[in-house]
Amino acid sequence: MEQTLRDAVQNALNELGVPETEFVIEWPADLAHGDFATNAALACAKVLGRSPREIAEELVEKLQTTLGDSVKHIEAAGPGFVNITLAHRTITKQVEGATVKDWGTHTYNTGKSVMIEYSNPNPFKEIHIGHLMSNVVGEALSRVLEASGARVVRDTFGGDVGPHVAKALWALKKNNVTDIGNAGEIGKAYIQGSNAYEASKEAKEEIDALNTRIYDIVATQLAPETLSEEDREILNLWRKGREVSMEEFARIFSILGTRFDYIFYDSDTTEGGISVVRDGVTSGVFEQSEGAIIYRGEKKGLHTLVFITSRGTPTYETKDIGLAFLKEERCSTDEVIIITAIEQVGHFEVVLAALEEIAPQLAKKMTHVPHGLLRLTTGKMSSRKGNIITASELLADMVRSATEKNADPLVAEQVAVAAVKYMILRQAPGGDIVFDPEKSLSLEGDSGPYLQYALVRAKSVIAQSSVSADTSDAPEEPYTLERLIIRFPEIIRKAERLRAPHLITQYVTQLAGEWNSFYAKERIRDGAHEAYKIAVATAFVRTMEQGLHFLGIPVPEKM
Repeated sequence: MEQTLRDAVQNALNELGVPETEFVIEWPADLAHGDFATNAALACAKVLGRSPREIAEELVEKLQTTLGDSVKHIEAAGPGFVNITLAHRTITKQVEGATVKDWGTHTYNTGKSVMIEYSNPNPFKEIHIGHLMSNVVGEALSRVLEASGARVVRDTFGGDVGPHVAKALWALKKNNVTDIGNAGEIGKAYIQGSNAYEASKEAKEEIDALNTRIYDIVATQLAPETLSEEDREILNLWRKGREVSMEEFARIFSILGTRFDYIFYDSDTTEGGISVVRDGVTSGVFEQSEGAIIYRGEKKGLHTLVFITSRGTPTYETKDIGLAFLKEERCSTDEVIIITAIEQVGHFEVVLAALEEIAPQLAKKMTHVPHGLLRLTTGKMSSRKGNIITASELLADMVRSATEKNADPLVAEQVAVAAVKYMILRQAPGGDIVFDPEKSLSLEGDSGPYLQYALVRAKSVIAQSSVSADTSDAPEEPYTLERLIIRFPEIIRKAERLRAPHLITQYVTQLAGEWNSFYAKERIRDGAHEAYKIAVATAFVRTMEQGLHFLGIPVPEKM
């Protein structure tokens, strides 16, 4: 409907002689002011040299002629806005469309392919609640992109070589561990190695040397016969550590409803990244400095970063350069989106600036979307210091709490996942979140379980009614609930365009609240216009199901 109104306003502006005017079609904050509003009169007043209010009144006449009986009322308001109230029959027609399988989806990105990188937990560390931010935001954005018609390729990128791996393996070797049992064992080893690295000069030297050695060992793993017995032991421990880590990640991804088409590792990108950076020294993109290779970001208003250390090992920057080329080789797409914590904004600014000089077409299609940090009430977490809550611990605790009200283990898990995801997706990706477990499980509003409960209740009402949905049994005035339902397709479109899934969260929260008001005020079963109310309830159910699906929030059959 928004596009129909936009076209009508544009035609009116063409007739007024101001076709290039930029204007907005928006929803009034108060439905008493109509279903839509436009600032077109204000936007073109200066060019026309006329009063905005006078132009608004002229637009009203033109829009009434164009839109006819699809609208109930159009009026000029305030200094020059135009408010539009839809006719009930127009709303009813859209409510009927809300029950289709693909409700809320679009086709404007059909034919476009997008690779989206998110989650990115590192093997040899436990996945902590901070990683949930990237996972939850990335999965929601992937689904919103798919709803626009795009082909979405999901990937995750893990650091299986580097200082953190050396710290973990150093500690495991110190403890004479030859067979790793679980991810928790690796996490403890990483903390032990990190503490030793900071406290002991000797340990630091040993870990640095092991780090360089691991790069060499992993690079030659396809020819293990060339390795010494000790190096083969390190290689086997490294392989087992990565395997155990990834098994745990896969378990958590499954609970969260996340899947990946590609899993990339640092070890996949190291050789290619180093080659590109060294070639970049020859072409003048990078330069040698005290034995290291750096990129001087100051030439683009950024800062200098090291890409290859004086020990010859690559930094994260070089690995990301290698990853960009590897993605293009494995699965070329029209756009590449990378979702990480906001702390890495500076890192990606420099990486993309360097890549722009090396491969401008590759850099052009890459976008970094930062998210905020998930924090404890006690402050920032650090896996190095060991004051973290792992994703496994958090999910297990949330499931235990949810079980108090939902004995069914599947329902308890679905409620727990909804609680976590909602707390992350309720605000714009760039904002930090202080997670409140108790509030997140509340059924009183502003929570994932609140949305699930509203949906389950609506399904129950429909199931208990002996009347079939029928929109011909319409009351004189539309319900507020249906006026909100018809906004859904534009909400999804806006969320994709702005890369902002929180807009869907805010919308379905408002919608669930309006359903609860509708349920409390209206006698649905055995009341007047029951068939129409069931039709509205059915549209509400489909809208909520789609909205929760796009957010990656599971829908229980009961609660």
